[in-house]
Amino acid sequence: MHDPGEVKITIGPQHPALKEPESFLLSLHGEKITASSVRLGYNHRGIEKACEDRTYVQDLYLVERVCGICSHSHSTCFVQAVEEIAGIEIPARASYLRTLISELERIHSHLLWLGVAGHEIGFDTLLMYTWRDREAVMDVLAAITGNRVNYGMNTIGGVRRDITPQHKEMVLKAIDILEERTKYYIELGLGESTLLKRLSGVGKLTNEDVVRLGAVGPTARASGWGRDVRKDDPYAAYAHLDFKVITNDQCDVYGRTLVRLGELMEAYSMVRQILQKMPDGPIAVKAPRKIPAGEAVSRYEAPRGEDFHYVRSNGTDKPDRVKVRAPTLANVQAVSKMLEGGYLADMSIVVAAIDPCFSCTDRLISVCDEDTQKKNTVSWESIRLKGIDWYKNQGIDFTYLNKKLARKF
Repeated sequence: MHDPGEVKITIGPQHPALKEPESFLLSLHGEKITASSVRLGYNHRGIEKACEDRTYVQDLYLVERVCGICSHSHSTCFVQAVEEIAGIEIPARASYLRTLISELERIHSHLLWLGVAGHEIGFDTLLMYTWRDREAVMDVLAAITGNRVNYGMNTIGGVRRDITPQHKEMVLKAIDILEERTKYYIELGLGESTLLKRLSGVGKLTNEDVVRLGAVGPTARASGWGRDVRKDDPYAAYAHLDFKVITNDQCDVYGRTLVRLGELMEAYSMVRQILQKMPDGPIAVKAPRKIPAGEAVSRYEAPRGEDFHYVRSNGTDKPDRVKVRAPTLANVQAVSKMLEGGYLADMSIVVAAIDPCFSCTDRLISVCDEDTQKKNTVSWESIRLKGIDWYKNQGIDFTYLNKKLARKF
């Protein structure tokens, strides 16, 4: 039976609270959200398909652009799969260098998220502080790799650049500063009553829901689910490092904030261990241009959670199939659950709490004809028309606007 007090609103795909195009349909009773659904498909770039037309080396830099903040995550996850198929064992020093960039990227990502979270709740001072501190780690990444974003550090068989004693000194100096700043943010998070009241109880996600919906990363660990690929299935140099998997039982946005702050402190410790334990030796081994036929799955703990790459080779210099399951795709199912029972005003911080990257998530849709069982690729024009029809059904008619634009162009 239809509730006369229920109102449905669409947020997105273009909205001030969303940093990327995505659409949320919310059912409201007053200010409370009673149900929600997420519509993907506004930012598809066809990277998986594009990989099939490029060589493995070209693909390495293409998959790095799946996400700017997690660029090293995707390139490492991809290259690990390729190296497994080819039977390549990279030098120990290369493993440590990959891990160093990995943890520096995690620091960069978590500081960025902390600032965005502050912005979403009106705490713009926190945004200014953390994004200022973020510059320190970006400067370090630029000095080591040559780039502040999309580092281009990996190659099949190892890494492209080594670090110098000057780099080591620069990293340690930056880590010392960032650790002190993070201690202040932890004190702020634990002691600032406004922050505590604003985030506690918002976006609830139980441990059972985490397991049922397949959430990953800080989103899952903030609900007491202590899973981390770095511990569960160590790669690179993580088996040689001493670190804790940070968990929290708050099951809300406040818990996700504390988990990321705790992970920052662990990352500083790991960076110091990496620089202390890093062995001498080569940074890469020679890899064949053509990769033998085979397939492999690679897992990687990106800042947002488990990243997953599947690569299938056909014996040529180009892959037969590349499949990416980014952490946002795993976490986006949990967003609807976290929104239920909450207030409309909390919507932006609940979505931001998973640290979403919708460009990582979007996929092309294939429609299977029920009569012929043939799959048809959906054209951009048909997607546009389906979108117009969908909004019409929601009571929003763009017919006049479309006719006006058609006359103009």
